[in-house]
Amino acid sequence: MSVVVAGVGMIPFATPRTSGTYHEMGAEAARRALADAGIGIADVAQAYAGYVYADSAAGQTALYGVGPTGIPVVNVNNWCASGSTALWLGRQAILSGAAECVLVLGFEQMARGAIAPTYLDRPDALWRFTELLGDEEPEAPVAARFFGAAGQAYLDRYDAEATLFAEVAVKARRHARANPAAVFRDPVTVEEVLGSPHVFGPLTRLQCCPPTCGAAAAVLCTEDFARRRGLDGSVRIRAQAMTSDRADSFEGDAMALVGAGIARRAADAVYEEAGVSPEDIPVAELHDCFTANEVISYEALRLTREGTAAQFVRDGQNTYGGRVVTNPSGGLLSKGHPLGATGLAQCTELVQQLRGRAGERQVEGATLALQHNLGLGSACVVTLYESLRR
Repeated sequence: MSVVVAGVGMIPFATPRTSGTYHEMGAEAARRALADAGIGIADVAQAYAGYVYADSAAGQTALYGVGPTGIPVVNVNNWCASGSTALWLGRQAILSGAAECVLVLGFEQMARGAIAPTYLDRPDALWRFTELLGDEEPEAPVAARFFGAAGQAYLDRYDAEATLFAEVAVKARRHARANPAAVFRDPVTVEEVLGSPHVFGPLTRLQCCPPTCGAAAAVLCTEDFARRRGLDGSVRIRAQAMTSDRADSFEGDAMALVGAGIARRAADAVYEEAGVSPEDIPVAELHDCFTANEVISYEALRLTREGTAAQFVRDGQNTYGGRVVTNPSGGLLSKGHPLGATGLAQCTELVQQLRGRAGERQVEGATLALQHNLGLGSACVVTLYESLRR
């Protein structure tokens, strides 16, 4: 049995200065997904809500704006992979036979500035990671230190130039130009990216995703439910895997520390489950929280061979006309990164791509789409979507 994505919805992302509250945003995204599916909240058996910066039971608070139904609402907090973890749980519920139709929701009302620890009176969930990080430039944002160190490790290992990462930022803005839901849509040049304020290692400000606020949602159901209710059953989750750290994440490799290994294991499991090859993937939404992570993820997901990302980018294989269009939405670098919403925003983009409804962003002929959503601490969810339209 496969799981149908019967409806998706998201609101345009916004800066913390201009956004609404998390419960308003979450309710609106849920309403849009339900309307897209053509059903009401009363048709939903369970709901899963992903977020990071809100109190317990925030999912119920968001869904009260749609209607208090009495259904089970499961709240999910899994760092930057919270939205796709909720998606993973919703799919599990359907595959297990526990529900025929579920609503999966992700939202975040972010504060301005870089992410910082919230609780200072207890152990940090990332303590094993920060122990390995070292004390270079401790004033830099901690996430930038992780991914900047990983980016520098990549450049050193493969004798690549820092312009590699800057080119990814340029591509992100070029794609975002056609996405009204993205916050940052103005084009940039490699020179502007490299000339923006230094953050850590090879990373500059324009290579770091900004904190934004937003929400996105999806309706999942069984094939039989979609058929009985006359819903659009053309896009399905063909395969999905979720992984966390093993011992090798902490053995001194800066790229493994930020999820390269767990991403590869998740991707390999998805390819095996689906019986497809990485070469079969025409479009992907990757977790580009920093330009360095997009480059590392190309290879972790086997979209290009190890050590070949520079040539892959230089030849335009990561954009329209190339082998695989990566982040047609503009990615986190252009949309921003409202943590709990990110995974379901990726889902929304890829479902619209497979429906042929992505407008100027459309990847022609795409029938498969790959999603990669990563949270340190750690969780990685890789999802393969399939369209039955031919």
